[in-house]
Amino acid sequence: MAAKRKLIFLRHSKAEDQLPGIPDFERSLTAKGKQNSKLMAQLLFSQREDPGRIISSPAFRALETALIFCREYGISPDEVRLNAKLYQSLEEEEYLSFIRDLNDGDHTVTLCGHNPLLTEMAAWFASDEPEVLSKTGIYCLSFAVASWSEVEPENGTTEYYLTLKDLA
Repeated sequence: MAAKRKLIFLRHSKAEDQLPGIPDFERSLTAKGKQNSKLMAQLLFSQREDPGRIISSPAFRALETALIFCREYGISPDEVRLNAKLYQSLEEEEYLSFIRDLNDGDHTVTLCGHNPLLTEMAAWFASDEPEVLSKTGIYCLSFAVASWSEVEPENGTTEYYLTLKDLA
């Protein structure tokens, strides 16, 4: 069987509204957002999918989402890697180097962050046209490559797209 890499895009769940005096970076998940994150983590777990290395935006709502997934999987919170580029946004010309710089010891990587970046990155790497990632949406691409350095634009195969509607 050929080597394979998986890239999972996880959009943060429902966050509190932007309020005066509270920086966007510090916005937390709502109670419903926390519950939805837990349910989606359980759904992903039920599919026998391992999130692999989790890399999160350092914004609190994205980190909260990542940590809820860690709890459901029994992954230590210390294993989550923070990357400010997932909050400040990457330019399209940076997508390839960001993915190619991933550690080859991690066959599956989950990126937890924000739209529009996650949807744009997924579309850039997918061979088809993915939908816009909904809140707590989970979109997975696989690549038939032995190393992240071999990933190319538009050569990812869609494995699945999970949304809250899949819980019904």
